[in-house]
Amino acid sequence: MRKTDPVERDADLMRRVARGDGSASRLLAREHLDGAYRQALSLLGNRSDAEDTAQEAFLRLWKAAPDWQPQARIKTWLYRVVYNLCMDRLRQSKRFSSAEIPEQADPAPSMFELRERQQMHDSLTHSLQQLPARQQAAIRLVHLEECSGREAAGILDISTDALESLLARGRRKLRDLLQTAENRKGGRK
Repeated sequence: MRKTDPVERDADLMRRVARGDGSASRLLAREHLDGAYRQALSLLGNRSDAEDTAQEAFLRLWKAAPDWQPQARIKTWLYRVVYNLCMDRLRQSKRFSSAEIPEQADPAPSMFELRERQQMHDSLTHSLQQLPARQQAAIRLVHLEECSGREAAGILDISTDALESLLARGRRKLRDLLQTAENRKGGRK
């Protein structure tokens, strides 16, 4: 049995959405809405704005269904729209200038382990939010959303070489931020 090409599977799903198939629309939302929201939240840092952005991206996706061309995965197209909507919001809020935007656990963990994990998560989240927007987006897409380098580069509208450069700079900066946070936590400066 031949494995279905993901791009063709997505094209079939979009054809069904275009025909008004409610189950296809629900499947589309179930597969992609959470990821779109997480991406928006990571870039905007505000739940309400992230929800609005993810919903706007999905509206655009549903409107695009009748004209969908099977050139890319839905995920790639959608994350690109989410990213662009987030960058527009950030520009409008003047949080960033245009020049800055070119970028299995233990089944029963102890309370100490849970607190330690939460502190690590909080530190990582805080440090990620301090990265420039494009570095943050690249790291989140590749490491948290598990996009391939090619997909992430497509979403960010950059070459794979530029993506690798963003990832390298982002990882370096993230490592420095986490080390600084760890030093402060340990009482060292």
